[in-house]
Amino acid sequence: MKLDTDLSRRHFVGRAAKSFLGVSALAALPDSVFSAGSGASALQQVATAKRVIYLYMNGGMSHLDTFDPKKDREVMGPVEQLRTRADDIVLSDNLPLLAQQADKLAVINSMTSTQGAHKQGNYFMHTSYEMRSSIRHPAMGAWLLKMTGRDNPEIPGNVMIGNESTHPGSGFFEASLSPLMVRDPEGGIQNSTMMKGMTEKSFEFHRDLARKLDAPFVEKYNQKNVRAYTDMYDDAVRLMRSRDLAAFDLEKEPEGIKERYGRNSFGQGCLLARRLLEHGVKFVEVSMGGWDTHNANFINVPEKAAELDAALSTLISDLERRGMLGDTLVVLATEFGRTPEINANEGRDHHPQAFSCMLAGGGIQGGRVWGKTDERGAKILDGKVRVEDLNATIAYALGLPLNQVLYSPSARPFTVADKGKPVVGLFA
Repeated sequence: MKLDTDLSRRHFVGRAAKSFLGVSALAALPDSVFSAGSGASALQQVATAKRVIYLYMNGGMSHLDTFDPKKDREVMGPVEQLRTRADDIVLSDNLPLLAQQADKLAVINSMTSTQGAHKQGNYFMHTSYEMRSSIRHPAMGAWLLKMTGRDNPEIPGNVMIGNESTHPGSGFFEASLSPLMVRDPEGGIQNSTMMKGMTEKSFEFHRDLARKLDAPFVEKYNQKNVRAYTDMYDDAVRLMRSRDLAAFDLEKEPEGIKERYGRNSFGQGCLLARRLLEHGVKFVEVSMGGWDTHNANFINVPEKAAELDAALSTLISDLERRGMLGDTLVVLATEFGRTPEINANEGRDHHPQAFSCMLAGGGIQGGRVWGKTDERGAKILDGKVRVEDLNATIAYALGLPLNQVLYSPSARPFTVADKGKPVVGLFA
């Protein structure tokens, strides 16, 4: 009997033992049967979050100029500390609007990564696994759909907004779990309407012809990836004909709300993310590039931070006003931080040893800081959170089993956050 590689073998053995051997026989099974996924956290809770907006700061956001400012002038340059609505949270003066929303934020100032290069750090943050040439691991959105399915069958459950070509997507999972890529949030979905002059009748004729031509190949190679291609084509046609296609149309939003989010790609991406969640999308990622500030850090970071400040503060208040913040987890992540040393180009270099991420909504207790760095922001003094731990915390909020093992096509076992441990102290 050949097991489907997506089925947990431990789960299968457990069911088989109960059915055929009796529960007591489990103790007699060899330890190797249960070794897959060892070290993964067994913690699980009823989901406090139903969906996720994941904001990725591509390039390595400076924690010192945003969420973990210090008093040392040699470290901070012209950047000042800013008191907030939460006694425990101090932000930089680059984030004045978020300072007014600090009672809803949980800032993690003790993130650490083993990856100090952009491509590897980005991949690690998205998957919890180091990059390997022999395999591609799934990102969190694909894990969420794999384990829980879609809420709305008419619309993709996983969407990526932004110009991000290195996203790991669905990894070794089927392609249908990959995020739908939307490069321009104000442009909607390209090629989502019929070509000019094509009627519904002619469209169906060509579609039926394509099915007939594909049928011998699909029958001969009845494999997951081949079926996934057909499923994706059917999903695309379904979306073309769905009323939920309007979710991607920002023209339906008032000009005032567009202005508050910010008339830039990231701001409009956050607005689109909110619209998509309202239509049943479970996981939306919005990326913002430009955080690789080796040069002119004190010119570039304030510009990027202003866009982030407007968009994120508006997103949080918008979700709260619509009654969505309680079960929507908002995540702000980046691959690493920046050095306290200011280089000869008035920039900061890569610093994976300590950096900041942020969570809000979805059962997270706001108004608090987790972890602490030294007076220069160089070393973690307390509450270390690894990349895998952050991803385990996201999965924990979603109620996903952290020790559920799924297998790659090469029969290698993987869990949603590797051996990450959720930071349960962040939850209300």
